[in-house]
Amino acid sequence: MAQTMTLDEKLAIGCKAVELQKAGDEEGYIRLMKTVPLPPYLAKVLKEKVGTDYLINSGWNLSEVEAAFGSNWVIAT
Repeated sequence: MAQTMTLDEKLAIGCKAVELQKAGDEEGYIRLMKTVPLPPYLAKVLKEKVGTDYLINSGWNLSEVEAAFGSNWVIAT
């Protein structure tokens, strides 16, 4: 699987997001966390449990999902 963001980049974003959460900015926390690529295994579960509309409209970064499964996987049944 091709990574679109290094582990260090993901960790830095996560740390900034936690700072926002600790400061009471839950929306900022969620918005920033959604910039971290969603793991493909989690996308599989979400697609099965809540459907493709959620994945498409949720705002999650799907770059690693597309790298792992192809750009049409989200919409494929």
